[in-house]
Amino acid sequence: MLIYLSMLLPMLMGLALPLFRFKNARARSIYVEGAVLLTSALVWIALGTRTETRLDLFSIMDGLTLSFRLDGPACIFSGLVSILWPLASLYAFEYMEHEERPVSFFSFYTITYGVTLAVSMAANLFTLYVFYECLTLITLPLVIHKKDAKSIRAGRRYLYFSISGAAMAFIALVFTLHYGNGTDFTLGGMLDMARVSGHETVLQIVFLLAFIGFGTKAAVFPMFAWLPLASVAPTPVTALLHAVAVVNTGAYAVLRVIYYAFGTSFLAGTPVHVTVLLLSCFTVLFGSAMAVREQHFKRRLAYSTISNLSYMLMGAALMTSDGMVGSLSHMVCHGVMKITLFYCAGAILVRTKNEYVQDLRGLARSMPFTCGVIVLSSVAMVGIPPLCGFVSKWNLLTAAADTLHWTGTVSVITIIISAVLTAVYLFSVAMPMYFSPAQHPAAENKDPGIRMKLPLAVLSVLMIALGIFSEPLVIFLRQISTGVIF
Repeated sequence: MLIYLSMLLPMLMGLALPLFRFKNARARSIYVEGAVLLTSALVWIALGTRTETRLDLFSIMDGLTLSFRLDGPACIFSGLVSILWPLASLYAFEYMEHEERPVSFFSFYTITYGVTLAVSMAANLFTLYVFYECLTLITLPLVIHKKDAKSIRAGRRYLYFSISGAAMAFIALVFTLHYGNGTDFTLGGMLDMARVSGHETVLQIVFLLAFIGFGTKAAVFPMFAWLPLASVAPTPVTALLHAVAVVNTGAYAVLRVIYYAFGTSFLAGTPVHVTVLLLSCFTVLFGSAMAVREQHFKRRLAYSTISNLSYMLMGAALMTSDGMVGSLSHMVCHGVMKITLFYCAGAILVRTKNEYVQDLRGLARSMPFTCGVIVLSSVAMVGIPPLCGFVSKWNLLTAAADTLHWTGTVSVITIIISAVLTAVYLFSVAMPMYFSPAQHPAAENKDPGIRMKLPLAVLSVLMIALGIFSEPLVIFLRQISTGVIF
């Protein structure tokens, strides 16, 4: 029941929000934050009392059942989401004072929490696919929230790419249902090798379609173009789209498809294995290179997201237990680091109206707290110890090196080059904030209020804590990857 409640509560309270006529924004904020905090509490109680029990909601037909279960990967994804969403909502209260239609915004924003949890707790490929599609539909109003020409264009592009990706993913659902022992996620894969025999090439092509289809939300090349455009949405939306909900759903779904649907024993060493690994490496470098040349700050972070999501895909595509550890650890660490950077960009936009990199010079004099967090996040993103970015990149590097295969060497080189490019596109923003004269000198402090500062402070502590005290997380991830924890 805790699993059902944690998903249904934010959906129902989000749907009910427009029905209430709150006297002021504070009352509305208390309602929304209360719903989100209660949901997160339910998630953590469910995590603490989880069992192997699979909960079946209802069955459409034989083999197609909406089912939920808290296995290892679900614990990681739902745990990450439940920590970041209350901070995201708190940040959004101050930010949305400068935007129109806050009731509509917070309604969809809260519903999205429940849908994301449903994706994370899906027990089979059918359930994952259904809520993967629902996530597209429920986040579309958030992307087009401003309802201007740029937002509508971004929403249209987001919808086109997401539906195209879902169509490719649907093919995988059909084939795994035919060639598998049901659609339930099983570490090692669900395929029935007796049925697969003689059809290996077809199933490998289907896997490639699934990788690109589910990877669309992770902005894998060539399905990346929707993500930079989506940065026109309000910053609380782009932060969740680019750091937590949508993009991590794509990476999470790909990991599920590799390790829990098709299985590494079927895929490892095949031409499609090499193809998806090289495609991930290319996307890492492509995203980093595009971030270097992009001058709009939020779009630069969006291209950075494209690159870092493919770190996760690359780790998963190594098709080893260590690769799975690297992928999941980067999902956690990147979620914390990138949402922090987006929140800093949003604070700057709200307080100074500056959007471009060249306009941020000398900003540390008027926004010392925000700029300090940007520097900390940038150091973490590059992968400098002892911050969390070093932990996840180290896990990916060692996993790639341990494959003792030329594709592993390519992956190592990709990570190193990307780390250098990350230093270029982030430090070229952070350093001029301190060492260049201000473009628009301001006498007063322009740092945001407490509702924006508090999430930034908590996230900064998380970046440090996940770096210094990473061992429990890494041990837990290794137990998941080896099947010690279901």
